[in-house]
Amino acid sequence: MSRTRADEPPRAWQRMLSGRRLDLLDPSPFDVEIEDIAHGLSRVARWNGQTSGAWAYSVAQHSVLVERIATGIDGTLARKWRLAALLHDGPEYVIGDMITPFKAIIGPDYKTVDKRLSAAIHIRFGLPAELPATVEKLIKRADRVAAYFEATQIAGFDPAEARRIFGAPRVKQSVTIDPVGPEDAKTLYLKRFRMLAGVPASKNGGVHDN
Repeated sequence: MSRTRADEPPRAWQRMLSGRRLDLLDPSPFDVEIEDIAHGLSRVARWNGQTSGAWAYSVAQHSVLVERIATGIDGTLARKWRLAALLHDGPEYVIGDMITPFKAIIGPDYKTVDKRLSAAIHIRFGLPAELPATVEKLIKRADRVAAYFEATQIAGFDPAEARRIFGAPRVKQSVTIDPVGPEDAKTLYLKRFRMLAGVPASKNGGVHDN
């Protein structure tokens, strides 16, 4: 029986519905499944759930919006980078969506875990562990644009406040935020993934990605 050395951190495992066990401190791409990501993100609420509507606005739905905005900003964006935009909040399927002030309180440990999970997710789906700086910048811009529309349409911000925090959106796209339930959000996310990754759907509506 193996023993854990006193100077080693305790193992932090998360069991998924797929049966996978993901090591949060040293995540393996082999333990990442798109069904687990879609399921988790469809049940994680943006804005700590402080949004209007019958349903919480999920990270899954937000991710689909960010990919659409990124594609609108750069109409020549390669499909793999559009996939990266869809997966930009992938780690939140296990660590949740923490508001920025709380991330600052936690400190660098949060960023370390997030970065390791991102790398595992990227590698699992054929992307580089670290995205090119130009792609990262574009995704962050699309993320801020999405946040502006979410803030003003469902999170109670007035436009001036949202512009001060997230910047003016400066996009030609028309964006309407309409929160949907978890199952619909999961379906939207998986449908977009299949299109971007070129993966066929299984008979039960899931994804074959191996």
